Amino acid sequence: MISLFELFKIGLGPSSSHTVGPMRAARDFIASLEAEEIARLDRLKTTLYGSLAWTGIGHATDKAVILGLAGCAPDEIDPDDAERRADDIARAKSLPLGKRTISFEPARDIVFDYETIPAHHPNTLAFEALDAQGIPLATARFCSIGGGFVVPEEAVGTLSAPSEAVPYDFHNATQLLDISRQTGLSIAQIVRANEAALRPPAKIDAYLDRIIDAMMACIDRGMTQTGLLPGRLEVRRRAAALHERLLDDRTSNQRPPHEIMDWVSLFAIAVNEENAAGGRVVTAPTNGAAGVIPAVLRYYRDFYPTASRTGLHDFLLTATAIGGLFKRNASISGAEVGCQGEVGVASSMAAAGLAAALGAESALVENAAEIGMEHHLGMTCDPVGGLVQIPCIERNAFGAIKAINAASLAMRGDGAHHVSLDQVIQTMRETGADMSHRYKETSLGGLAVNFPEC
Repeated sequence: MISLFELFKIGLGPSSSHTVGPMRAARDFIASLEAEEIARLDRLKTTLYGSLAWTGIGHATDKAVILGLAGCAPDEIDPDDAERRADDIARAKSLPLGKRTISFEPARDIVFDYETIPAHHPNTLAFEALDAQGIPLATARFCSIGGGFVVPEEAVGTLSAPSEAVPYDFHNATQLLDISRQTGLSIAQIVRANEAALRPPAKIDAYLDRIIDAMMACIDRGMTQTGLLPGRLEVRRRAAALHERLLDDRTSNQRPPHEIMDWVSLFAIAVNEENAAGGRVVTAPTNGAAGVIPAVLRYYRDFYPTASRTGLHDFLLTATAIGGLFKRNASISGAEVGCQGEVGVASSMAAAGLAAALGAESALVENAAEIGMEHHLGMTCDPVGGLVQIPCIERNAFGAIKAINAASLAMRGDGAHHVSLDQVIQTMRETGADMSHRYKETSLGGLAVNFPEC
């Protein structure tokens, strides 16, 4: 089972697999060192492979590694302080390690290996702790497998054993629907029961509220910020201007029928501009797709008269089940399966969550999730300049609109459909495997090479 607490994580932008994951891996490596190793430590070396190398600069992977080695946690560090701290370490060429400080030069100690093909996952990074003679004291290799999840390289592809404490263990959507039919529980209730077997119910509700608050705060901040996003593309933030125009339209006698779509797009764009700027976002299930679920959740909260706290909670609990199925049976890593595994999965999760919040039965929820992914199949991940900006920001807006459409289509039906969610997940995995590495977060194909940056 993939827990709510694992799938939705608060962290820094611009990427869950390139920023949050490497920061956690670096922090875990330092924490694993013994006191004697720390005492003899003279140099720390990090090598980035695959997608982490090709798009690491644009995704701020080097800064994430620096912060992680300094002991920072992605869900705790202040976004406004993160860049300053990383820059201070780089400028001073020294890294604080508890009571010690060692020499540290990013240009020397963080290596971008563009040649070596990692054996197990395209997002691989290796750490070496060396003494004064250059002899290794400790080494470790991690893979950042999407959504901020980090595992030792040897654990890639292995499945954790089901917990005996979980009352409703399911591995696919068919099993999930069977449990729902046999017990009469909704998908949200099934997920809540599993979570409650592992932690107090009050902690579950508190975490749900924390995630919702973080998502809403990200939208609110994104709608007020102006100026250029970081990076050589000089992309200008537009959420604030869009917000002002939509507020002005409210006094107009000729408001467009599609106005509500513009609000949903605004919410998604606001989040992903915050992500691109290195702000605080929620991996949902990834940072690159962080705007889809908050936009649809805000749409439910602000535009449905029947919206409630229970509905918001059911939305996220249901989305957890769907996201967990994709992670277990395919991938949520753009470097592994393209953007279908990021925005596509987020749209599927949001479609299911919205249907559940609106009271749909489980068969309709599964149908909404299936529709949401089916029409993202084959979507490439080709960020221009290695930055999570073009086409990523607008892509989240379209993913949110598709999610709402998917939920609506499903709820106007009877649940019967030819293609199941399990079949779509299998197709997504196979499509990702067939996709050229140039279209999987390497910025070596698609828009990334056809867009003139001059």
